[in-house]
Amino acid sequence: MKHVFSSVLLALSAGVLPLACHASALDAPLACNESGHQFIADLAQQQLIDPTPMRVESNSINAFRPAKGADLSAFGFHVFAVVGFEKDDPMFRTGDGEPLANSAYGAVVFGSDSSVQDAVTQAGSTAIVHHVGPHITAIFCKRN
Repeated sequence: MKHVFSSVLLALSAGVLPLACHASALDAPLACNESGHQFIADLAQQQLIDPTPMRVESNSINAFRPAKGADLSAFGFHVFAVVGFEKDDPMFRTGDGEPLANSAYGAVVFGSDSSVQDAVTQAGSTAIVHHVGPHITAIFCKRN
């Protein structure tokens, strides 16, 4: 899973989001009570993400860039990418390897893994917190 988020980090490192004018918190969906399709479709419908993935990992995780002017947060941390996949769903492109899960989604945030884990735990979420890099952490939900 580290490779997935490391690749997302590299794809986004060319430019950080401009000043935002549309704020949205992803805390509720990151309680891991929905599907990858619902998570990504809702964000796309609200025009909070670019609906075309900027990258597709070999494990079929699709990485989406927040829309220009969107200010996404998760548990108080700034989101700079969202990820998702749903098996047999035309919204998502498939990678050339084994899918990570039948349904998966999450957010990549600026924050240390320990501070993000504390916030996720305090919120009562069952999301997986995964260290990506220095002060870059992924919050991830998956279903099989």
